[in-house]
Amino acid sequence: MRNIWRDARFVCGMQLLVCLCGVVGLAGWHSSAADEMNSTFSVGKANVDVHIDSGTLQLSDEDLMKWVHWASDSVITYYGRFPVPELRLRIIPTNGTGVRGGKTFGEEYGGSIRIHVGGETTMTNLENDWMLTHEMVHLSFPSVAENHHWIEEGIATYVEPIARVRARHLDAQEMWFELVRDLHQGLPAEGDKGLDNTHTWGRTYWGGALFCFLADVEIHKQTKNRKGLEDALRGILNAGGDIRHDWELSKALSAGDEATGVAVLIPLYNKMKDQPYEVDLPAMWKELGVERTGDTVRFVDSAPLAKVRDGITWGEKGNNR
Repeated sequence: MRNIWRDARFVCGMQLLVCLCGVVGLAGWHSSAADEMNSTFSVGKANVDVHIDSGTLQLSDEDLMKWVHWASDSVITYYGRFPVPELRLRIIPTNGTGVRGGKTFGEEYGGSIRIHVGGETTMTNLENDWMLTHEMVHLSFPSVAENHHWIEEGIATYVEPIARVRARHLDAQEMWFELVRDLHQGLPAEGDKGLDNTHTWGRTYWGGALFCFLADVEIHKQTKNRKGLEDALRGILNAGGDIRHDWELSKALSAGDEATGVAVLIPLYNKMKDQPYEVDLPAMWKELGVERTGDTVRFVDSAPLAKVRDGITWGEKGNNR
């Protein structure tokens, strides 16, 4: 079993950031030192150990644990369970404001994280944070070869806001606005050689997210809105494909297709892996009924794929909206 770690970069492409994980519940507190805190939690069948280092923070331990709770709640809502049997989370106070970065590791027992939080961070900063959820999503997918790094980061980039929306920690219009605003960064540029061979920031993070978005839409279409990308990703996770294990990408994608009952992931990968694959995003937004207006979007419920849009946003709940 090799030790691996995954990173996340700021969505606007300016800063390298890495983060991870969380828990549900606020019980069992105890202090191991005057300025440090340790706690162990149960999340279903999973155990989560949290350590907050000594340091200067405006936030209380309870504030930090609310943040951890929100992130873990989002991931559990999307995947149906906590992805690994054990998580060790270390929160390290540092200078500045906001979540400052960290590293996520796959371990034999589950996963571990070291994450830095600025001393001037406020509760509002934590309420708007996406990075913890992003890295928690990494727990739910197997480690693949380096040239497939785009699928690891793409899943985390795409799933994170949807998971937060479903857990009621992010507004749906804000999620779709950000997707419309940013997804074009994943389109192939001149000289592109496909996702496996083009390792720019945009193609790694947003190119991977573009793959996930296209797959999500197609799964919904082929299953008459009964299933979505979450069903494929849950299938991969339930087949044993979490961060602890090294898999061939084809094995993971095949497990996802088997879970949905439709061939989407493998055919789409074959189209995008070693050549540029053009996508008309403006046409897709129109079909889905997502119209950008300034700093928000408007939903058009008469659009041909409006129900697919709702299904992507809310999962099973979207079929009844």
